[in-house]
Amino acid sequence: MNIAHAATRKAFDVTIDGAIKYVNKDREKNLLKLVDLSQRFLGNTFQEAVFNGARDLIEDQDGKWMSFVNRALDELNPHVVKMTALNLGFEAGFSGFKKTKELKKVHNCNVPWIILMDPTSACNLHCTGCWASEYGHKLNLSYEEMDDIITQGKELGIYFYMYTGGEPLVRKNDLIRLCEKHNDCAFHAFTNGTLVDEAFCKEMVRVGNLSLSISLEGFEEVNDGRRGDGVYWKVMDAMDLLKSYGLIFGTSICYTSKNVDIVSSDEFLDMIIEKGCRFSWYFHYMPVGNEAAVDLMPTKEQREYMYRRIREIRAKEGGKPIFAMDFQNDGEFVGGCIAGGRFYCHINPNGDVEPCVFVHYSNANIREKSLLECFKQPIFMAYREGQPFNDNHLRPCPMLENPECLQEIVEKTGAKSTDMQSPEAVESLCGKCTTYAEDWGKTADRLWNHQEGDMN
Repeated sequence: MNIAHAATRKAFDVTIDGAIKYVNKDREKNLLKLVDLSQRFLGNTFQEAVFNGARDLIEDQDGKWMSFVNRALDELNPHVVKMTALNLGFEAGFSGFKKTKELKKVHNCNVPWIILMDPTSACNLHCTGCWASEYGHKLNLSYEEMDDIITQGKELGIYFYMYTGGEPLVRKNDLIRLCEKHNDCAFHAFTNGTLVDEAFCKEMVRVGNLSLSISLEGFEEVNDGRRGDGVYWKVMDAMDLLKSYGLIFGTSICYTSKNVDIVSSDEFLDMIIEKGCRFSWYFHYMPVGNEAAVDLMPTKEQREYMYRRIREIRAKEGGKPIFAMDFQNDGEFVGGCIAGGRFYCHINPNGDVEPCVFVHYSNANIREKSLLECFKQPIFMAYREGQPFNDNHLRPCPMLENPECLQEIVEKTGAKSTDMQSPEAVESLCGKCTTYAEDWGKTADRLWNHQEGDMN
């Protein structure tokens, strides 16, 4: 089995080299070879329409998305492109995804495709409304613990690891060590960007398997109003450095009632594209923590606007040459809630294994149980039983849009608050979402019944 796996990875390696090397029609030929190879390897995992869609995109050389791919291949460091394609594409997206699907049946529990973990709760910023700040600033996963999580994860087919925080780049040396040791995995860090420097960029190029999402809330006035004076220009400098080294990065944007228009504007998007961003994650503000700023929750009108705007941005015709994703409003494309190990889970800096980065309740800690045992903890099994929490996948979350579901799950499973600083009762958390859920539900049902959007 290992020999067959190595041979398939080598075949992908050679084909990817061909796609990177040639800037003319040979690139198209090699990209099509890559699709053919993927279909031979994963023909029973994805529908034929997926592979045919990829071929159509590649053959449309003047189209928006092929222009996007060609520009990326021309501008990015070849080693970074190759490692990303092999590790995120072959190991995580193809081989690993196939294995996690099989093991879900074997173990009768969710086995995630991605693990998010927090190397530290420490952060050099103090952003208004940040859920991570609820953990305090003194918790850490050791290098050995993170290494063990990844080692166990790979045995279960998990080859994609994301770092959150706190500020994960506080531990940048350990992150590079993990990239180096596990050079068959893809790694991604959500960062405020202020600790990115030239030495770190050189290390990212060397390992080739680490990408970044940089938090940005708008232009200088809005961004620094939440994150602190001077942060905006530090982020701009970080983006310039990352682009100059041919590294893969994008933005992580928390949209709130205060910044929806700015972070989705043509002016803002043109700026981050010019800076070298290839993608943008949009996250709906969540009222997590006893000190959450509830007034930052978008209105139903603002959320509907984001639903439509993200689809405009990534449309085949028009839009912008950047791939935009909305963690909440794109639930229809992933079958609703992806947490609880269905596609991902979260490990906080105290080792607690949580169903979601926004849901701070758990029955299991990685320091006491194996990773597989943590996936079988009561709250995860309740998630598995309850998913999807709503047949309308524009209402995917058991907290934000279906708060009665999360309250019932936590009470039924006896999951404890993992907040080390100010534990939040589930009744309080869900109570903050009740009115919002009712208001958004009417709009979501109207949109869902009309099925107005697709991924384009």
